[in-house]
Parts: sequence; C-alpha cells; structure tokens
Amino acid sequence: MRLFISIKFDDAILDALAAFQRDLKAQGVTGNYTKRENLHLTLAFIGEYDDPDAVMKVIERSAFRPVDLKLDGVGCFKDLFWVGLENNLGLQGYVRRLRRELAADGIGIENKKFLPHITLIRRAAAAGGGMIPAIEPPKGSMRATRVLLMQSYRGKDGMTYTELGSVGGRQVREDSCQSTGDKDSGCEKRKAVDGGLYA
Repeated sequence: MRLFISIKFDDAILDALAAFQRDLKAQGVTGNYTKRENLHLTLAFIGEYDDPDAVMKVIERSAFRPVDLKLDGVGCFKDLFWVGLENNLGLQGYVRRLRRELAADGIGIENKKFLPHITLIRRAAAAGGGMIPAIEPPKGSMRATRVLLMQSYRGKDGMTYTELGSVGGRQVREDSCQSTGDKDSGCEKRKAVDGGLYA
C-alpha cells in the first residue's frame, strides 16, 4: 500500500483554497486540479509499505504538539502549482523528529527537503502558454492538532486518500476560543488536551 503522513485542513482553509482554485480556472489556468477533499500538507511520503501499524507506532512516539499554520503565498515546482505555509519552527522540528524516527525503524521515505506547501494543480499551464496570472493568494490560519497516516490509490475518478490512523485531537480554529472569551465554553479544556496524544 502507498502511504504518507500528513495534516488535514479545517473547512475554512479548504474553502479558501477551493475558492482560489476557482479563480485560477476563471483566469484560464488549466491542469490537474487537486480535489477539495484531497488538499493536505504532506509531512513524510513513504510510498509502498505494507505495515501501517509500524508507521503508526513511530507517529505515536514522535510527540506531536499542536502547531499554528498560516497560508503564505504561492509558488511552482516546474508545472506543479502550490500554496505555501508560513515558516513554523515547531512544525519544522516535528518533521525532523518524525523522519529521524522513521529512519531509525528502517521505514524509508522520499528524500526531499521539507518545504511546506499544498499542491493545488499538477501540470499547471496558463492560457496561451504564458505565465500563471497574478491573483491575490488565499489567506487563512488554523491550529493543527492531528497528524494522520494516509493511504493513497488511483481509481477511475483519480486519486483517493483513506485515513488509516491518527494521533492528536480535534482541529481548532485559532480564533475559536478568543471569540467567545468564555472559560466554561470548553475552550480551556480543549487547549489542555490538545497537547496530548490520543486517536
């Protein structure tokens, strides 16, 4: 089975990314657009590996702690068009730790530098073969509290991603607690458990 480790986004971020994709299409940008439900942040790509339980053990002991993610600009890797994420030392440190633990258990990963991004379009091309038009990049932020082990496979309708396991708690919008100011609303409890590890 084809495996990767990732973070999924909340609905507000997904809505912003999907709206940006619609704007690009309206400007004549063609290519293989990532489906809304498949938009994610890859932390480690493992590829073909038939022991997901072993991978989950590594994720569980890699001590993930919640991190704040913020969309930050756009870019390209050749014809792959992406939205970037603001640099986050906590996320960078976790990815180094995760990859080190995977290697220690003999689980190979794609050997690429971690450059946090969300793939929006593969084989991206602008109308008439020119540059992709400058459009206001999407904005949004969230606190990520879950890391997921995913399986990918290609079906007749394209790529399908299936969650095999996760570590962490429920995703929390950065402003979800600030907007209420109510300590009895559950926000204080949620902040306390976000640092724990549970499925």
